[in-house]
Amino acid sequence: MASEAHEPIVKEIFIDAPPEEVFTYLTESEKYVLWMGLSAEIDPRPGGIFKVDPNTIDIIFGEFLEVVPNRRLVFTWGWKEPGHPVPAGSTRVEIDLIPEGGGTRLRLTHHGVPDSMGERHDMGWSHYLGRLAVRMAGTDPGPDPFASPEFRHR
Repeated sequence: MASEAHEPIVKEIFIDAPPEEVFTYLTESEKYVLWMGLSAEIDPRPGGIFKVDPNTIDIIFGEFLEVVPNRRLVFTWGWKEPGHPVPAGSTRVEIDLIPEGGGTRLRLTHHGVPDSMGERHDMGWSHYLGRLAVRMAGTDPGPDPFASPEFRHR
């Protein structure tokens, strides 16, 4: 029996860049890996693939459900590895880009994460959105400690 779903994880950060620029770091594979993952295959259109390899072992896999350029992305999320507590495509991530001053308020809501994985995903999103903000400020966030094969997402 599946564990109970965690309350939605909600994260907000301010990024000192316009939504159009932030959007490219969420939808272009070569820019995505500058803040999260070792490789990515991203096809931002309804039905398009969302695939990120964070550590050469586990693969995050889903598909885009909604794409509103420079404003909103919705995609499914989970781990391709058989038997993972968050199977591929089993949860939903919504990202809204809200213009604020000369920058962007990014609001991420992750629905359907099992209770057993809620704390880990909450911490992970804080980590990665922080790396995105650093990258968007024009600085290299450095090597990702989560990219090590020793760091498993289980």
